[in-house]
Amino acid sequence: MTAFPYASRTEIVWYYLHRLICGAVLLFLIAPIFAIIPLSFNSVPFFTYPMPAFSFRWYEEFFLTDRWQSALYNSIFIAVSVTILSTALGTLAALGLSRPKFPWRTAVMSLLISPMIVPVVITAVGVYFFYADVGLLNTFTGLILAHTMLATPFVVITVTATLTGFDHSLTRAAAGLGATPVTIFFKVTLPLILPGVISGSLFAFGTSFDETVVALFVAGPDQRTLPKVMFSGIREQISPTILAAATVLILFAAIMLTTMELLRRRSERLRGIRET
Repeated sequence: MTAFPYASRTEIVWYYLHRLICGAVLLFLIAPIFAIIPLSFNSVPFFTYPMPAFSFRWYEEFFLTDRWQSALYNSIFIAVSVTILSTALGTLAALGLSRPKFPWRTAVMSLLISPMIVPVVITAVGVYFFYADVGLLNTFTGLILAHTMLATPFVVITVTATLTGFDHSLTRAAAGLGATPVTIFFKVTLPLILPGVISGSLFAFGTSFDETVVALFVAGPDQRTLPKVMFSGIREQISPTILAAATVLILFAAIMLTTMELLRRRSERLRGIRET
């Protein structure tokens, strides 16, 4: 008995050919990652294959030196602050846009997601000149606000997608029973849209943590983030420590994507959507 009892030979060939092409494209996309990760364990300060020996010296330099640890701490502090601000702002904006009688919904949505569309270099130049006038250059506050502007659209889009299948009769029923708007939000709305909110916050964290261009324009010596240090290291002195930092970022991105996929499946289960 064959695996395709009702398929013709041509359909079977196309079935395997399609998977072969998809596998080749996937390999092409992730091949640079497979090349970077082993080099981060090289024992010599050269980007060469074959590697003379296996070593953790570059990870020790990344985790133990003040230059890299200061940049890592700044990136985490800024990303956490941006996540809190953008999640709050993006969730409130998505809730407002989800209302049936919201005026000019398309125009407002286009304005909110414009930081995703405008080239980041143009945004960085505009932010630089604006901050120069108001005195926010070379400050954590300025960098956090700039990153929040870039990260909020991801929260808006993610939460808006979650609210597409939201049953607003639940909020009306809660209001009819005497619940206040704050109680309705925390007891009814938020538990149902929580997977989308968390996914949006993860996107916001990743956007801030990986952002380089705005940091180059806005951040000063005391606000050096990890991507900025990596970029400066590539220009000034190429060190395998950059590969160790890149490997850590790749691991973080993989964990973030896995978490978002699990949250997506949980959101589908909450909305009663079964996977085929």
